[in-house]
Amino acid sequence: MEFLLIIIVALLLIIAVVVVFNFLGSRQARRSESEALKQRAYGPRDPFSTADDDAVRGNPRHLKPGDLVELRGETFAVRGTLRLSQSGFEWTENFLDTGTGRKAWISVEDDPDLEVVLWHELSGVTLTPGPDAVELDGRRYHSDEAGSADFFSTGTTGLNDRGSMRYHDYEAGDERLSFEDFGSGWECARGEVIARSEYRIYPTDPTPGT
Repeated sequence: MEFLLIIIVALLLIIAVVVVFNFLGSRQARRSESEALKQRAYGPRDPFSTADDDAVRGNPRHLKPGDLVELRGETFAVRGTLRLSQSGFEWTENFLDTGTGRKAWISVEDDPDLEVVLWHELSGVTLTPGPDAVELDGRRYHSDEAGSADFFSTGTTGLNDRGSMRYHDYEAGDERLSFEDFGSGWECARGEVIARSEYRIYPTDPTPGT
């Protein structure tokens, strides 16, 4: 009888310990969840981050050949991508094509905020980069930055798989004028900064490009 009593008491103690541990574990889990929610809601974060827009409209930093871009109501396919780097700073240039004769380029960079520029190549331009300011079609552009970079090419870009280039960029408000030399002389393109609401990305693969 005493032996049975001892067993019962032991079982009750074990049950009590299990209940206490479960209670403490549950309380700790609730506390951790509460802290995580508080951190997401009130923790430090970049108020100008584009993460929310990227989640809904696609991340332009991950554009790659085969992706589709809906731009101002027109659908383009990404035919090729250039990934450029200069002293640790990186940006991309993406060749777009509707398949019906409309072609363009989109550049994407963080400096420090995300800037996406829609470019159209110009022909017959006799300007050469170098001055602090240049004029084209009555618009005066001021020198922004110049230098050289290494590039890696994927898809159709008209360039080798890798190489180096020179560039000189000018700006006037939200308008851009760029000169690039990939080894065969300066090429000129005019661009405009486009808002996040003006384009949407449909990746062919949910895995970001490398």
